[in-house]
Amino acid sequence: MKTSLRTGLLAGSAVLLMASPAFAESLSVVGSWSSLPLYQNYEEPYWTETLPEASDGEIEVEMTTFDQMGVAGSDVYRLLGDGVFDVGMTVADYTVGDAPELEGLDVPLVATTASEAEEMVDAARPMVEDIMRDRFNSKMLAIAPYPPQVVFCDAEVASLEDLEGLKIRGSGRMTTKFLEALGAEGVNVDFAEVPGALERGVIDCGVTGAGSGYSAGWWEVTTHLMTLPLGGWDSVVTAMNLDKWNSLSEEHQELIQTTIKEDFEDKVWADAEGAFEEDIACLTGKGNAAVATRVT
Repeated sequence: MKTSLRTGLLAGSAVLLMASPAFAESLSVVGSWSSLPLYQNYEEPYWTETLPEASDGEIEVEMTTFDQMGVAGSDVYRLLGDGVFDVGMTVADYTVGDAPELEGLDVPLVATTASEAEEMVDAARPMVEDIMRDRFNSKMLAIAPYPPQVVFCDAEVASLEDLEGLKIRGSGRMTTKFLEALGAEGVNVDFAEVPGALERGVIDCGVTGAGSGYSAGWWEVTTHLMTLPLGGWDSVVTAMNLDKWNSLSEEHQELIQTTIKEDFEDKVWADAEGAFEEDIACLTGKGNAAVATRVT
């Protein structure tokens, strides 16, 4: 009787084990600026919905952003390399202190259209892959753009010559150097602090993506908008800690590489040109969004 009972229990356990799903792979993911469209419309949906669904629940994701964590954008890849989290995203320009070569992703006025910017990024991919692996112990997964970097000013500007003598917050070191070459004074101000700096007169202008400036309320404290993509496209690199990447199964690696290209990166690039036009329309009162009439 005891032998039969034990046999029955073991058989039942085996059936339960066979019926139970494999343990899910858990990823801790840190996105870029939480208030901006890149995170809200693309990063968060991909990591929290698309990838888990594509994996049939085999990959689970917990996601936040570096600003919600209180982490500087320039520290994201260092922390990623140390394994503080599994996946990280930040603006490449923020990390030039550790990898100056990443400035090549955001050269002012080299690419004035989304297709030109994508060609420039594609040419730089092998370099970015090497940098992420060798300096940040990470596997590069994607490079996506913010909208073109334009100039918001609380001063009358109509041409590049009008920027001379103004105090301007650049979107990156290359942009700041370009502004200084035009005779402006480059001022280092964190993105989130720009509206206050404009109100206090600490700076006269700031450079950021049209959509980013709209979402962050820069239009509320400025009077003029220069729509020339002066500051490049502010590429955001997505990478995974290399130790975590190597621990994944080949199937999960292939799934991530395929879906992040098709369902994240390609979509951002495809929408980039149209999004820029829509952002400018909103900022100038010609779109559907509610905008300040002060911006001209």
